[in-house]
Formats: sequence, C-alpha cells, structure tokens
Amino acid sequence: MRAVGAIVLAVCSFWLFSAPALAEKRVALVIGNSAYQKVARLSNPANDAAAVAAMFKSAGFDTVESKLNLTVSELRKTLRDFGNKSRDADVAVVYYAGHGIELDGTNYLIPVDATLETDADVLDETLSLDRVLFAVEPARQLRLVILDACRDNPFAKNMKRTIASRAIGRGLAKVEPSSPNTMIAFAAKAGSTASDGDSKNSPFATALVNHLIKPGLDLRKAFGFVRDDVLKATNNAQEPFVYGSLGGNDVTLVPAAPVASAPIDQDATMRRDYEFALQIATKPVWDSFISKYPSGFYTDLAKAQRDKLAAEAARIEATNKAKAAQEEQARLAIEGAKAAEQAKAAEQAKAAEKARIAAELAKKAEEAKVVQAERAKAAAMAKAAEDARAAEAAKADAEAKAKAAAEKKTNEKLAALTQSADQSDQPKAVDLPRSLQAELRRVGCNTGSVDGNWNTASQRALDLFNKHAGMKLEVKVASVDALDAVRRRVLAFAR
Repeated sequence: MRAVGAIVLAVCSFWLFSAPALAEKRVALVIGNSAYQKVARLSNPANDAAAVAAMFKSAGFDTVESKLNLTVSELRKTLRDFGNKSRDADVAVVYYAGHGIELDGTNYLIPVDATLETDADVLDETLSLDRVLFAVEPARQLRLVILDACRDNPFAKNMKRTIASRAIGRGLAKVEPSSPNTMIAFAAKAGSTASDGDSKNSPFATALVNHLIKPGLDLRKAFGFVRDDVLKATNNAQEPFVYGSLGGNDVTLVPAAPVASAPIDQDATMRRDYEFALQIATKPVWDSFISKYPSGFYTDLAKAQRDKLAAEAARIEATNKAKAAQEEQARLAIEGAKAAEQAKAAEQAKAAEKARIAAELAKKAEEAKVVQAERAKAAAMAKAAEDARAAEAAKADAEAKAKAAAEKKTNEKLAALTQSADQSDQPKAVDLPRSLQAELRRVGCNTGSVDGNWNTASQRALDLFNKHAGMKLEVKVASVDALDAVRRRVLAFAR
C-alpha cells in the first residue's frame, strides 16, 4: 500500500512541476519629441511614435510604453524606469524620434525644454546615447535602439562654441556598441540627415512599420528592407544605417508563426493589415496593401481610402490654380492690360474655378464612398459576431447533450451494478461510497474514514485524485465511473 501511494505521489509531482517553459518577455519604450520650446516644432515625431507604438502592441509585446514631448528630467526618469523593466526581459527596444546632436563624437538626445545656447549646455540639458544603451543593457537576448534623430538640427546652427575647435557634426556620429547582441539603427547613416517626408509619417517610420515585426524575419534582413524602402522614397538621398553585430542565428522581434493545422483566417490577416495601413494612411501604404491583397472586402475599403486621398490632392491643386488665376486676373486689371489679355485671364480664372468646384464635388463623392464602405464593414462585422454567438450557443447545446448522455450512461451502469449484486467482485449500490473511499485510501488520496458516508472529506479526496490523474470525475456523488477509474489506476501501478 505504501509503495502504491509513493508511486502515485511521484506521478502527481511530475504532473504538477512539468509545466511548459515560459515564452520570452519583450518590452519596448517609444518616445516622440515634437513640441520643442526654443526652436520650431517638429511635425512628425509624435505621429511616428504613435505608429511605432501601435506596431509593437500589435506584435504582442508584454509592455509598450509611449511617451511624448519629454523634458530633460522626464526623459531621465523614463529611461531609469525602463531600465528596471529591462532587468527581467529577454528583448528590450527603445525607439526615439526627435532632435539629436553629435558633440565631439558623442551622440545626445535633445529634450523639448533644451536651450543649448552654448556647446557646454549639451552636457547639462541633454541625455547621451550611452544612457539609452544603459537602459536596455539588462535584457538577456536582444538590445535594440532605433534613432529617428538625424534631422537638420536648428540648435547646432545658433550654438555658441566655448572652445573654437570643438566639433559639432551634421546628423549623428557613428557608434560601435560594446555589448554583444546590441543593435543601433539610425534613420540616416552617420554624418547625414534624415527627411520628414511629405506625409504625416517619415519615410523611415513608414518602412519600420512595414517590415520590423514580420513574424520570423531576421532583424538584419528587416532593416535591409527598411533601407531599400527609404532609399526609394527619398530618391537615394537618405540611407538608414545599422551599427552593432548579432550572432549567426536569426534574431527576430516576432517569432515565426507555428505551422497551423487549421486554415489561416485570411480575413483576419487582411483586417489586421488594413488597420495598420489606416494608421499611416498614405498613398504608398494603400498601394502596398492593394498589391498584397488584390481582391476582397478590405481591398475595396483600401481603394476607397486611396481614392479619397487622391481626390483631396486634386482638390488642393485645383484650389491653388483657381487662386493663382484670380490673382493674375486682378493683376492685369490693376496694371491696365489690354482688353484681350484681361478677357483671356478672366476666361482662365473661370475655367480654374469650374475645375476647383468639380474637384470639391469629386472629393465629397469619394468621402461618401468611404462612409458607405465603412458602414458595409460595420454590418459585416456585426453579422460575423452574430454568427460567432450562434456557433457558441450550438457548442453549449452540444456540451449539455453530451453531459446528459454521460449521466444517463452512469445511471445505467449503476442499475446494472445493482442487478448483479450477487457477484463478489461487484459492490452493492448502497456500498459504492464505502468502496470508493477504500480505493481512494489505497492510492493515498483519502485520509478520512471508510464509513460509506460520502461527505466533504470524501469529495476532497476524489477532487485530489482528479488533479493528480488529470481527470474530471464528478465529486459530489460516488459513481461507478469514479470507482472504476481509481481501481484501474491502482492496478496499473501494481503491475
């Protein structure tokens, strides 16, 4: 008996302590400094930070902290707090968009309250890149810093030098991380500047969102695709660059998706990519989406969004032409030009105004199409939700029927057991609780009395057996199924 109990205890311990290993922990800090107090406001960093933060959240990062327009004290505290989060993380990523400066070969991030009247102020009013690297240093597997801070810096132009020979470079300086498995990505290579682009997101941020979190894609290859996209978008004027080194194995921000036995939900994938595209909402992004998904419900939505952008661009162009034609007409009238010239200018102004009105109407029509498409999307999603609820109700009904069938089977077994009471190896129905109590004691789960009284202690004993054996036997009543299960376990260990 003691031997059987020891075996059961060993098996139970194995079940309890052989849980699968935890997945790696990934943390990200995203900073966007736009509202500078002493120089002109930057338009894109806040938008870029929002897009990148959404990207990391969609990738399932455990923590994504997003901060905007940080002062020097706030930036220092944010990096300190993030360093604490990195201590138990496998992957730590920092993305910074805003102004940066290079002084004597060292790179610094510029908070929004910096004045930088002299080069000496850099040491007091900014934070060095080394401070950022210190924040990600505790991560166990990968440390990644992404700097979209290579813009043309207005601070450097007006800064007074305390030492005439002190170097203040253009863009950022080249870096070589001292820690292994550390990468630093610049929006533009050392000594050059980056473009904010013509849309609400910079070419660099747009490329990051498109490539960085593709499941299973090695980081070096992802940044290679980012480089290609930015070079193409800037006519080879801006080349992103990566510093640092990684090992021979692929390093990814998002692991490759496991091979699924069930078909991939194409609509769910399209919906996710559509939401990404909607956050950036530029013509190249919509073109990329439509190229990837040539047909489908979300393709129609994407085309409507792209047509809306095109209509808005056409409206702006027509408005500018109408304004220029009116100004030309007024100029000729003031200068007393010939009647023929004034008539020609008046005709051109009339045609330009007509084109402007047409463009305005076209824009409204495209906006109406987008509204209609969004309504169709909402209706489709509502129907999908209703179908899911119906499927869940059907599942619950099937489970209830299965439970009823199992109860019926138990009752039939109990009746058969009662009818065969003359067999010595089959207990009477009234003895089921006592027999089950005895068997539970044999496997070491019951320490109470064997008195036929199926009480709370007996129920706890059967519940303990369930946990150890990985079963779901009903504990409120003593059943034949429970008795058979416990006996089979005893016989198995006895062999």
